[in-house]
Amino acid sequence: MTSSTDEETWAFDVLAIGRCGVDLYPLQTGVGLEHVETFGKFLGGSAANVSVAAARLGSTTALISGVGNDPFGRFVSAELARLGVDNRYVVTDHLLATPVTFCEIFPPENFPLYFYRKPSAPDLQIRPGDIDCAVVANARLFWSTVTGLAEEPSRSAHFTAFEARGRAPLTVLDLDYRPMFWESPAAATEQVQRALLQVTVAVGNTEECEIAVGETDPHKAADALLDFGVELAVVKQGPKGVLGKTKSQTVRVPPYFVDVVNGLGAGDSFGGSLCHGLLAGWPVQKILRYANAAGAIVASRLECSTAMPTAIEVAALAEVAAATESLDV
Repeated sequence: MTSSTDEETWAFDVLAIGRCGVDLYPLQTGVGLEHVETFGKFLGGSAANVSVAAARLGSTTALISGVGNDPFGRFVSAELARLGVDNRYVVTDHLLATPVTFCEIFPPENFPLYFYRKPSAPDLQIRPGDIDCAVVANARLFWSTVTGLAEEPSRSAHFTAFEARGRAPLTVLDLDYRPMFWESPAAATEQVQRALLQVTVAVGNTEECEIAVGETDPHKAADALLDFGVELAVVKQGPKGVLGKTKSQTVRVPPYFVDVVNGLGAGDSFGGSLCHGLLAGWPVQKILRYANAAGAIVASRLECSTAMPTAIEVAALAEVAAATESLDV
């Protein structure tokens, strides 16, 4: 297990662990991949995108992940750095290729994903020895995703990081359930519930909450997450907005309606803004209003990582919406 002296230990605002890779997005929309002729190449992967989103909003960020010893791996590492994310904890795997993900774009609601990650991906080969426990403990916010729990050795690496955190404040689990990465829903539930005992914030949509706690009703799901000891439960409901719950507070924030170009990056932009608001110590209502605005902005753009909004852009949409809400009261 890696250790650091006090002089070497970094205190990042946001330290994330999880998926990274290359997104190849069609430049022709409304048609299947068999008819697409040109693609755009972008940094991808949920944890990488959240890291970029947080960096764009002004946080010092770093990513714990893995890439292959190949041109795409070199692209991912360089692009992380270019977009403001410290890549020193992105390890190089000399056996597995950097994963590639394709999507189809059928606005406003249909965006099928095709993951090329077999037999495994470098980000799932992170080992406990790759975790710098001092850096994890010192991070102001630690972000993890359910996908990283899907297989070993990544699963053990995550729990090594959780142990280093000691359930410190702002230890976040993105429920991010992708069925193709798991042998069964029951296997995912088992690992998610282990992880929920280690974190203070949980965020996911209603389908992901069903895997986590067996509930799809937003209020029941949030209550079940709180029963695991989570301090803040965030349940995303798509066109119905977002629900945030603590033991003493319930907050509902309506959605922002935009012309959707590609909805795939909206959740990661929401996550980056959630990090920003938590670090700033904002009230839950403001945190979720800004996070919703950040997600809406990216949904109106083609790409994910390079589409992440600035703080000025998020505030502009969030505060206009807040003023509108006040007028409607």
